Amino acid sequence: MTDAVVIGAGPAGLMAAEEMARGGMRVLVADQKPSVARKFLMAGKSGLNLTKDEPLEALLARFPPWLHPMLQEFGPEQVMNWARDLGQEVFTGSSGRVFPMAMKGSPLLRAWLARLSDLGVEVRTRWRWTGDGFDTPGGVVHVDAPLRVLAMGGASWSRLGSDGAWASHLDVPLAPFQPANMGFVMHWSPHMARHFGQPIKGAVLIAGDQRERAEFVISARGIEGGGVYAVSRALREGAPLYLDLLPDRDVPWITDRLARRDSIANRLRKLGLSPAAVALVQEVARPLPEGEALARLLKALLVPHAGPRPLEEAISTAGGIRAEALTEGLELRARPGTFACGEMLDWEAPTGGYLLTACLATGRWAGRSALKGRGRCSEGRDG
Repeated sequence: MTDAVVIGAGPAGLMAAEEMARGGMRVLVADQKPSVARKFLMAGKSGLNLTKDEPLEALLARFPPWLHPMLQEFGPEQVMNWARDLGQEVFTGSSGRVFPMAMKGSPLLRAWLARLSDLGVEVRTRWRWTGDGFDTPGGVVHVDAPLRVLAMGGASWSRLGSDGAWASHLDVPLAPFQPANMGFVMHWSPHMARHFGQPIKGAVLIAGDQRERAEFVISARGIEGGGVYAVSRALREGAPLYLDLLPDRDVPWITDRLARRDSIANRLRKLGLSPAAVALVQEVARPLPEGEALARLLKALLVPHAGPRPLEEAISTAGGIRAEALTEGLELRARPGTFACGEMLDWEAPTGGYLLTACLATGRWAGRSALKGRGRCSEGRDG
């Protein structure tokens, strides 16, 4: 007999499965895709950012208070130790972001799946949850298990399994899905095409009270990349985007150098701006002013975007199961014995390791809560 079924084989679901298996439970993990943890592996293609090595207080400030107990128990230090226990040494980059030495997610996932197998965890793929059973290649399957952990992700990257279809199977309070950590649309003029794919480095992105010094990229679709993702929530909620393209220089210094006799484009390049940055200035601020007015413009360049890219293109989503639908143990109040974790929950984290850390932390919390509820569910079932 199966004690618990975990629906969704991403980081949150696998963490929940491990916690329950370590507690002596017989666990089945079901995933709708042909292989597990596809979004986790995709994230590792550009370097798997596991967590952010920073004081816990700074990390907690990125999350709603109801998630704090989970992150206090499994924060950056615990994530790093978790990776090391799986044989993957980690390093911290200059920005505080933590990566496995191998950079990719595949060695970590292989070691993790082997450990889960040793614990007796069974994994089934191509099993799509229908709310009360599974559509499988062999037909409809019903799993008789007193406990369930839902870990089916958000509503972006549907080709990797996070399609949000589970929302139609749950009668619980849900916050609407919105794109998070996403790019923004720009309607470029033709002269910008030669700069597509080029980074803007060293700038500070300003959105409301938020200031982020980070790189972003000009693409055919608009602006994207880490710097834009970091301020995406504020932009989505209506804050205008400004750029300080020369954050290490003040207005008098810039004004003095702009006074030289030359074309404006050449003067901008001599300030240290890249050709892509010069093109961006000329694109969004025509006609350009002169002198001190131009210097001030470079310190606060308004970028008039046309809104976020579609939900399907977002790295993650905001929205999902509201906190009031859950107990402190992440059990659904409307479905006793059913727990939820990961991106199914209504929270939003920036990139930089926060997203994966919270998925692991909430999966661990849900798995441990299910263990605590094991006796209660068994008694109710026997009765």
